[in-house]
Amino acid sequence: MNKNSTISLTAISLFASLTTVGAFIKIPLPYVPFTLQVLFVFLAGSLLGSKRGMQSQLLYVCIGLAGVPVFTQGAGIGYVLQPTFGYLIGFIAGAFVVGWMMERISNPKTYHFILANFAGLLVVYLIGVPYLYMALNTWLGVPSSWAHILMIGFVYSIAGDIVISVIAGFLATRLYKVFYTIRNY
Repeated sequence: MNKNSTISLTAISLFASLTTVGAFIKIPLPYVPFTLQVLFVFLAGSLLGSKRGMQSQLLYVCIGLAGVPVFTQGAGIGYVLQPTFGYLIGFIAGAFVVGWMMERISNPKTYHFILANFAGLLVVYLIGVPYLYMALNTWLGVPSSWAHILMIGFVYSIAGDIVISVIAGFLATRLYKVFYTIRNY
């Protein structure tokens, strides 16, 4: 393995680890706790690019599904039945979208990062909220209306996630030059 591959794998592993840390910095809410995972998902996409950002989140999810307790409520293959698993799928897609958008901007400014984070946040919710609805109404047997699902899966956490998206934009602006060389490997 050459130096470039080692640096790339280290960066991917770093953001998978940071997402794990973010899972345990949480505010408990019904069904969907508010966590700092989104911060590291967006930083992964912004700083590593679409492919490596997505790989970092895929690694995070695979480690959890393999049984290492990195998720907010446990681990193991059975976690796919948790109502919040859709958000984890959304993290993978969200990191990709953020990275994809940032790869198209040659000299990104803070507002570029923030707008890309908002797009990534939209993707996370577009996957997470319907999965929450499906999980509660089918295999968990908790009849829930779309209004209830939108309240617990979107409204309770959107304000905090918007703030985190902005913070991630400012952090990415400061860290971009450091990670730019990694993105180009």
